[in-house]
Amino acid sequence: MLCPHCRVIVNLKGDLLCAFLCHTEVPKSKCEEATKVAIEVGFRHIDGIADGTVKREEHILYRKGNTFHRPELVRSCLEQSLKKLKFDYLDLFIIHNPMSLKPGTDIMPKDENGKFIFDVVDLRQTWEAMEACKDAGLVKSIGVSNFNIRQLEMILNKPGLKYKPVLNQVKL
Repeated sequence: MLCPHCRVIVNLKGDLLCAFLCHTEVPKSKCEEATKVAIEVGFRHIDGIADGTVKREEHILYRKGNTFHRPELVRSCLEQSLKKLKFDYLDLFIIHNPMSLKPGTDIMPKDENGKFIFDVVDLRQTWEAMEACKDAGLVKSIGVSNFNIRQLEMILNKPGLKYKPVLNQVKL
């Protein structure tokens, strides 16, 4: 059992463990085992799972992405994730980075020189599309990741803001 002080209160349901399992740093051969161990020790903030060990209501399932920032892509991206997960809603949907990448099937699109291919998108419009997903009941909460103060203020000061970001997930 993890230390009861290792929690952070957020505007979701209950609280989250401060330490999160990052599947991108776990070799594929060990991913299933690592996920099961994480659940056993109390993790509940998990990108996606179909194990059944813990009831759906006990998970905090979220989705983030770099290539869905165009407003017309936000809902379809979320719906594709829900279909793959076989769920009706996610707990959290976040903008992964304040820099948009070129839309497409490649989640980290790069050019022939290995440099990322960026897209120009007004993230305030992305945020409005995410608010619409929340209004439609497809997601319980919305947030951002890796935003600096200026970028957060851009969202918070957006005219007509319905929902504030519930978190700013930052990789340290």
